[in-house]
Amino acid sequence: MNGPMGDEPVGDLELVHTFSGAMPTGVSVSHTGRVFVNFPQWGDEVAATVVELRDGREAPFPDEAWNSPSGDDDPNAFVSVQSIVVDPADRLWVVDTGSPMFRPTRPGGPKLVRVDLDTDTVAQVITFPTDVALPTTYLNDVRFDLRRGDAGLAYVTDSSDSGSNGIIVVDLASGASWRRLHDHPSTKAEPLDSFRPVVEGRPLLERPADGPPKPIAMGSDGIAISADGSRLHYCPLASRRWYSVATDALADLTLSEEQVAATVVDEGDKGGGSDGLETDDTGAFYLTSYEHNAVLRRRPDGEFETVLHDPRLLWPDTMSVADGYLYVTANQLHRQAKYQGGTDLRRKPYALFRTRIDAGPVRLR
Repeated sequence: MNGPMGDEPVGDLELVHTFSGAMPTGVSVSHTGRVFVNFPQWGDEVAATVVELRDGREAPFPDEAWNSPSGDDDPNAFVSVQSIVVDPADRLWVVDTGSPMFRPTRPGGPKLVRVDLDTDTVAQVITFPTDVALPTTYLNDVRFDLRRGDAGLAYVTDSSDSGSNGIIVVDLASGASWRRLHDHPSTKAEPLDSFRPVVEGRPLLERPADGPPKPIAMGSDGIAISADGSRLHYCPLASRRWYSVATDALADLTLSEEQVAATVVDEGDKGGGSDGLETDDTGAFYLTSYEHNAVLRRRPDGEFETVLHDPRLLWPDTMSVADGYLYVTANQLHRQAKYQGGTDLRRKPYALFRTRIDAGPVRLR
Protein backbone atom coordinates (compact mmCIF):
# COMPACT_ATOMS: atom_id res chain seq x y z
CA MET A 1 0.00 0.00 0.00
CA ASN A 2 1.33 3.44 -0.93
CA GLY A 3 2.06 5.95 1.80
CA PRO A 4 0.98 9.60 1.87
CA MET A 5 2.31 11.99 -0.71
CA GLY A 6 5.29 14.14 0.20
CA ASP A 7 6.31 17.62 -0.84
CA GLU A 8 7.06 17.84 -4.58
CA PRO A 9 9.87 20.09 -5.85
CA VAL A 10 9.04 22.89 -8.27
CA GLY A 11 11.45 24.01 -10.99
CA ASP A 12 14.74 22.65 -12.27
CA LEU A 13 17.40 23.25 -9.61
CA GLU A 14 20.89 22.85 -11.10
CA LEU A 15 23.83 22.55 -8.70
CA VAL A 16 26.66 24.91 -9.66
CA HIS A 17 29.07 24.56 -6.71
CA THR A 18 29.24 23.22 -3.16
CA PHE A 19 31.07 24.89 -0.26
CA SER A 20 32.72 22.75 2.42
CA GLY A 21 34.21 25.63 4.42
CA ALA A 22 32.58 28.89 5.45
CA MET A 23 28.96 29.68 4.64
CA PRO A 24 28.47 31.96 1.61
CA THR A 25 26.00 34.81 1.32
CA GLY A 26 26.40 36.74 -1.94
CA VAL A 27 26.81 35.64 -5.55
CA SER A 28 27.18 37.63 -8.76
CA VAL A 29 27.92 36.60 -12.33
CA SER A 30 29.77 38.77 -14.84
CA HIS A 31 28.67 39.48 -18.40
CA THR A 32 31.18 36.86 -19.57
CA GLY A 33 30.01 34.17 -17.13
CA ARG A 34 32.59 34.55 -14.35
CA VAL A 35 31.10 33.60 -10.96
CA PHE A 36 31.99 35.44 -7.74
CA VAL A 37 30.96 34.52 -4.19
CA ASN A 38 31.57 36.07 -0.78
CA PHE A 39 31.74 34.82 2.81
CA PRO A 40 31.13 37.23 5.72
CA GLN A 41 33.13 36.95 8.93
CA TRP A 42 30.39 35.49 11.12
CA GLY A 43 32.47 33.02 13.10
CA ASP A 44 33.43 30.45 10.47
CA GLU A 45 37.06 30.16 9.45
CA VAL A 46 37.05 32.35 6.33
CA ALA A 47 40.08 31.80 4.10
CA ALA A 48 39.01 34.64 1.78
CA THR A 49 35.94 36.84 2.11
CA VAL A 50 35.66 37.24 -1.71
CA VAL A 51 36.43 34.47 -4.20
CA GLU A 52 36.03 33.63 -7.86
CA LEU A 53 34.94 30.11 -8.76
CA ARG A 54 37.59 28.82 -11.16
CA ASP A 55 37.49 25.22 -12.40
CA GLY A 56 35.70 24.14 -9.23
CA ARG A 57 38.11 26.01 -6.93
CA GLU A 58 37.48 29.03 -4.71
CA ALA A 59 40.27 31.46 -5.62
CA PRO A 60 40.75 34.60 -3.47
CA PHE A 61 39.69 37.63 -5.48
CA PRO A 62 41.19 39.87 -6.66
CA ASP A 63 44.15 38.51 -4.69
CA GLU A 64 45.33 37.33 -1.27
CA ALA A 65 46.36 40.84 -0.16
CA TRP A 66 42.87 42.26 -0.53
CA ASN A 67 41.57 39.36 1.58
CA SER A 68 44.09 39.97 4.39
CA PRO A 69 42.98 43.02 6.41
CA SER A 70 45.15 44.52 9.11
CA GLY A 71 42.10 45.37 11.23
CA ASP A 72 38.42 46.28 11.17
CA ASP A 73 39.27 49.78 9.86
CA ASP A 74 41.61 48.77 7.00
CA PRO A 75 40.56 50.80 3.91
CA ASN A 76 42.90 48.83 1.67
CA ALA A 77 41.57 45.32 2.28
CA PHE A 78 38.24 43.53 2.65
CA VAL A 79 37.26 43.20 6.31
CA SER A 80 33.97 41.26 6.15
CA VAL A 81 32.06 41.21 2.87
CA GLN A 82 28.28 40.75 2.82
CA SER A 83 27.64 40.98 -0.92
CA ILE A 84 29.25 41.43 -4.32
CA VAL A 85 27.46 42.74 -7.40
CA VAL A 86 28.51 43.04 -11.04
CA ASP A 87 27.30 46.41 -12.34
CA PRO A 88 25.88 47.26 -15.79
CA ALA A 89 29.41 48.06 -17.04
CA ASP A 90 30.68 44.59 -16.04
CA ARG A 91 32.66 45.73 -13.01
CA LEU A 92 32.53 43.92 -9.67
CA TRP A 93 31.53 46.01 -6.65
CA VAL A 94 32.28 44.66 -3.17
CA VAL A 95 30.11 45.66 -0.20
CA ASP A 96 32.40 45.49 2.83
CA THR A 97 30.50 45.79 6.11
CA GLY A 98 33.64 46.50 8.12
CA SER A 99 31.78 44.62 10.84
CA PRO A 100 33.10 41.11 11.61
CA MET A 101 30.78 39.35 14.04
CA PHE A 102 28.52 42.44 13.78
CA ARG A 103 30.97 44.54 15.78
CA PRO A 104 30.56 48.36 15.75
CA THR A 105 32.04 49.86 12.58
CA ARG A 106 35.10 52.12 12.46
CA PRO A 107 35.96 54.60 9.70
CA GLY A 108 37.76 52.85 6.86
CA GLY A 109 36.03 49.52 7.40
CA PRO A 110 32.58 50.01 5.79
CA LYS A 111 33.21 50.64 2.10
CA LEU A 112 32.25 50.03 -1.48
CA VAL A 113 35.12 48.73 -3.62
CA ARG A 114 35.21 48.53 -7.42
CA VAL A 115 37.24 45.81 -9.12
CA ASP A 116 37.69 46.18 -12.86
CA LEU A 117 37.25 42.74 -14.40
CA ASP A 118 39.32 43.43 -17.50
CA THR A 119 42.41 43.76 -15.29
CA ASP A 120 41.24 42.13 -12.03
CA THR A 121 42.53 45.10 -10.07
CA VAL A 122 40.92 47.45 -7.55
CA ALA A 123 40.13 50.74 -9.32
CA GLN A 124 38.05 52.62 -6.72
CA VAL A 125 37.48 52.57 -2.96
CA ILE A 126 34.59 54.54 -1.49
CA THR A 127 34.57 54.79 2.29
CA PHE A 128 31.69 56.30 4.25
CA PRO A 129 31.66 59.20 6.72
CA THR A 130 30.50 58.47 10.25
CA ASP A 131 27.12 60.15 9.70
CA VAL A 132 26.41 57.72 6.83
CA ALA A 133 27.98 54.48 8.07
CA LEU A 134 26.99 54.68 11.73
CA PRO A 135 28.69 52.55 14.40
CA THR A 136 25.61 50.28 14.22
CA THR A 137 25.41 50.19 10.41
CA TYR A 138 25.50 46.84 8.63
CA LEU A 139 25.89 47.36 4.88
CA ASN A 140 23.95 44.58 3.21
CA ASP A 141 23.37 44.73 -0.56
CA VAL A 142 23.68 47.16 -3.48
CA ARG A 143 22.14 48.04 -6.85
CA PHE A 144 23.27 50.47 -9.56
CA ASP A 145 21.98 52.98 -12.08
CA LEU A 146 24.93 54.21 -14.17
CA ARG A 147 22.76 56.71 -16.06
CA ARG A 148 22.53 59.14 -13.14
CA GLY A 149 25.12 61.85 -12.59
CA ASP A 150 28.61 61.72 -14.06
CA ALA A 151 29.29 58.06 -13.26
CA GLY A 152 26.10 56.67 -11.78
CA LEU A 153 24.51 56.10 -8.39
CA ALA A 154 24.60 53.11 -6.06
CA TYR A 155 21.90 52.25 -3.53
CA VAL A 156 22.88 50.24 -0.43
CA THR A 157 20.67 48.79 2.32
CA ASP A 158 21.59 49.25 5.99
CA SER A 159 20.13 46.19 7.71
CA SER A 160 21.40 46.88 11.24
CA ASP A 161 19.79 44.73 13.94
CA SER A 162 20.79 47.09 16.76
CA GLY A 163 20.44 50.62 15.38
CA SER A 164 19.03 52.72 12.57
CA ASN A 165 18.01 51.27 9.21
CA GLY A 166 17.70 52.96 5.86
CA ILE A 167 19.02 53.31 2.32
CA ILE A 168 22.47 54.77 1.59
CA VAL A 169 22.88 56.55 -1.75
CA VAL A 170 26.37 56.83 -3.27
CA ASP A 171 27.56 59.12 -6.07
CA LEU A 172 30.10 56.95 -7.87
CA ALA A 173 31.93 59.91 -9.46
CA SER A 174 32.63 61.90 -6.31
CA GLY A 175 32.32 59.17 -3.68
CA ALA A 176 29.84 61.34 -1.78
CA SER A 177 27.13 59.44 0.09
CA TRP A 178 23.98 60.22 2.07
CA ARG A 179 21.30 58.39 4.04
CA ARG A 180 17.66 58.23 3.00
CA LEU A 181 14.59 56.75 4.72
CA HIS A 182 16.57 56.87 7.94
CA ASP A 183 14.55 54.82 10.46
CA HIS A 184 11.50 54.97 8.22
CA PRO A 185 8.98 52.26 9.28
CA SER A 186 9.35 50.52 5.89
CA THR A 187 13.03 49.87 6.61
CA LYS A 188 12.48 48.41 10.09
CA ALA A 189 11.97 44.83 11.24
CA GLU A 190 8.40 44.03 12.19
CA PRO A 191 7.68 43.17 15.84
CA LEU A 192 7.06 39.57 16.78
CA ASP A 193 3.34 40.08 17.28
CA SER A 194 2.95 40.93 13.56
CA PHE A 195 5.67 38.73 12.03
CA ARG A 196 6.50 35.30 13.41
CA PRO A 197 8.67 33.49 10.83
CA VAL A 198 8.65 29.70 10.77
CA VAL A 199 11.56 27.85 9.13
CA GLU A 200 11.73 24.04 8.92
CA GLY A 201 8.62 23.91 11.11
CA ARG A 202 10.08 25.93 13.97
CA PRO A 203 9.60 29.61 14.87
CA LEU A 204 12.74 31.53 13.93
CA LEU A 205 14.08 33.44 16.92
CA GLU A 206 17.49 34.35 18.22
CA ARG A 207 18.05 31.70 20.88
CA PRO A 208 21.19 32.51 22.86
CA ALA A 209 22.60 29.74 25.01
CA ASP A 210 22.54 31.99 28.08
CA GLY A 211 19.37 34.03 27.73
CA PRO A 212 15.73 34.13 26.65
CA PRO A 213 14.75 33.97 22.96
CA LYS A 214 14.22 37.25 21.14
CA PRO A 215 12.86 38.15 17.70
CA ILE A 216 15.18 38.69 14.75
CA ALA A 217 15.63 42.40 14.24
CA MET A 218 17.36 42.80 10.86
CA GLY A 219 15.86 45.68 8.90
CA SER A 220 16.19 46.73 5.24
CA ASP A 221 18.04 43.85 3.61
CA GLY A 222 16.95 42.67 0.16
CA ILE A 223 17.16 45.29 -2.61
CA ALA A 224 16.33 45.43 -6.32
CA ILE A 225 15.93 48.15 -8.91
CA SER A 226 13.06 48.19 -11.38
CA ALA A 227 13.81 47.45 -15.01
CA ASP A 228 13.28 51.10 -15.95
CA GLY A 229 15.23 52.38 -12.93
CA SER A 230 12.35 54.48 -11.65
CA ARG A 231 11.87 52.68 -8.34
CA LEU A 232 14.07 50.98 -5.79
CA HIS A 233 12.51 47.97 -4.05
CA TYR A 234 13.61 46.76 -0.62
CA CYS A 235 12.43 44.64 2.29
CA PRO A 236 13.34 44.12 5.94
CA LEU A 237 14.62 40.62 6.68
CA ALA A 238 12.01 40.33 9.43
CA SER A 239 8.88 41.04 7.40
CA ARG A 240 6.55 39.52 4.84
CA ARG A 241 6.01 42.91 3.21
CA TRP A 242 8.13 44.76 0.69
CA TYR A 243 8.33 48.38 -0.34
CA SER A 244 9.53 50.66 -3.11
CA VAL A 245 10.64 54.28 -3.27
CA ALA A 246 11.15 56.68 -6.17
CA THR A 247 14.80 56.78 -7.24
CA ASP A 248 14.35 60.41 -8.32
CA ALA A 249 13.59 61.21 -4.68
CA LEU A 250 16.54 59.24 -3.32
CA ALA A 251 18.88 61.09 -5.69
CA ASP A 252 17.57 64.60 -5.04
CA LEU A 253 19.45 66.19 -2.16
CA THR A 254 17.10 69.18 -2.14
CA LEU A 255 14.21 67.03 -0.92
CA SER A 256 13.43 66.60 2.76
CA GLU A 257 13.13 63.19 4.40
CA GLU A 258 9.37 63.70 4.51
CA GLN A 259 9.26 64.37 0.77
CA VAL A 260 11.29 61.23 0.05
CA ALA A 261 9.11 59.16 2.38
CA ALA A 262 6.01 60.42 0.56
CA THR A 263 7.12 58.40 -2.50
CA VAL A 264 7.28 55.08 -0.58
CA VAL A 265 4.78 52.46 -1.74
CA ASP A 266 3.82 49.35 0.25
CA GLU A 267 4.08 46.64 -2.41
CA GLY A 268 2.11 44.19 -0.29
CA ASP A 269 2.58 40.70 1.10
CA LYS A 270 5.36 38.88 -0.72
CA GLY A 271 4.49 35.40 0.44
CA GLY A 272 7.14 34.82 3.10
CA GLY A 273 10.23 36.23 4.74
CA SER A 274 12.86 37.18 2.16
CA ASP A 275 16.62 37.61 2.37
CA GLY A 276 17.10 38.49 -1.31
CA LEU A 277 15.37 40.44 -4.08
CA GLU A 278 16.25 40.61 -7.77
CA THR A 279 14.81 41.85 -11.06
CA ASP A 280 15.16 40.93 -14.71
CA ASP A 281 14.91 42.88 -17.96
CA THR A 282 11.31 41.77 -18.59
CA GLY A 283 10.09 43.67 -15.51
CA ALA A 284 9.71 40.61 -13.28
CA PHE A 285 10.74 40.59 -9.60
CA TYR A 286 12.27 37.60 -7.79
CA LEU A 287 11.95 37.07 -4.05
CA THR A 288 13.57 34.40 -1.96
CA SER A 289 11.27 32.80 0.62
CA TYR A 290 13.30 31.37 3.48
CA GLU A 291 10.16 30.09 5.18
CA HIS A 292 9.24 27.90 2.20
CA ASN A 293 12.61 26.86 0.67
CA ALA A 294 11.51 28.73 -2.40
CA VAL A 295 12.08 31.49 -4.92
CA LEU A 296 8.96 33.37 -6.03
CA ARG A 297 8.44 35.68 -9.00
CA ARG A 298 6.07 38.59 -9.43
CA ARG A 299 5.34 38.83 -13.13
CA PRO A 300 4.93 42.21 -14.88
CA ASP A 301 1.14 41.67 -14.74
CA GLY A 302 1.33 41.51 -10.93
CA GLU A 303 0.67 37.78 -10.56
CA PHE A 304 2.93 35.68 -8.32
CA GLU A 305 4.31 32.27 -9.26
CA THR A 306 6.79 29.80 -7.83
CA VAL A 307 10.08 29.58 -9.73
CA LEU A 308 11.76 27.14 -7.35
CA HIS A 309 10.68 25.09 -4.35
CA ASP A 310 13.06 22.42 -3.14
CA PRO A 311 14.12 20.99 0.24
CA ARG A 312 17.74 21.70 -0.75
CA LEU A 313 17.00 25.44 -0.75
CA LEU A 314 17.71 25.76 2.96
CA TRP A 315 17.67 29.51 3.45
CA PRO A 316 17.91 30.85 -0.13
CA ASP A 317 19.91 34.02 0.33
CA THR A 318 21.24 36.08 -2.60
CA MET A 319 20.27 35.93 -6.28
CA SER A 320 21.97 36.98 -9.51
CA VAL A 321 20.53 37.04 -13.04
CA ALA A 322 22.91 36.26 -15.91
CA ASP A 323 22.72 34.65 -19.36
CA GLY A 324 19.14 33.46 -18.98
CA TYR A 325 19.73 31.93 -15.54
CA LEU A 326 18.84 32.87 -11.99
CA TYR A 327 21.63 31.96 -9.54
CA VAL A 328 20.90 31.59 -5.81
CA THR A 329 22.93 30.66 -2.73
CA ALA A 330 21.55 28.36 -0.01
CA ASN A 331 23.47 28.66 3.25
CA GLN A 332 21.36 27.28 6.14
CA LEU A 333 21.62 30.63 7.93
CA HIS A 334 18.76 29.73 10.30
CA ARG A 335 20.68 26.70 11.58
CA GLN A 336 23.50 28.84 12.99
CA ALA A 337 24.12 28.53 16.72
CA LYS A 338 22.62 31.98 17.46
CA TYR A 339 19.21 30.68 16.35
CA GLN A 340 19.58 27.23 17.88
CA GLY A 341 20.38 27.80 21.54
CA GLY A 342 24.14 27.83 21.02
CA THR A 343 24.33 24.62 18.94
CA ASP A 344 25.41 24.86 15.31
CA LEU A 345 23.01 22.64 13.33
CA ARG A 346 24.31 23.50 9.85
CA ARG A 347 25.32 20.49 7.74
CA LYS A 348 27.91 21.06 5.05
CA PRO A 349 28.16 21.50 2.19
CA TYR A 350 26.40 24.76 1.43
CA ALA A 351 25.38 25.28 -2.17
CA LEU A 352 25.12 27.57 -5.15
CA PHE A 353 22.29 26.68 -7.53
CA ARG A 354 20.83 28.09 -10.73
CA THR A 355 17.69 27.69 -12.79
CA ARG A 356 16.85 28.83 -16.31
CA ILE A 357 14.51 31.84 -16.51
CA ASP A 358 15.03 32.97 -20.13
CA ALA A 359 15.52 36.60 -19.13
CA GLY A 360 18.51 38.89 -18.70
CA PRO A 361 19.77 41.20 -15.96
CA VAL A 362 18.73 44.81 -15.53
CA ARG A 363 21.56 46.97 -16.93
CA LEU A 364 20.92 50.67 -16.46
CA ARG A 365 23.71 52.46 -18.31
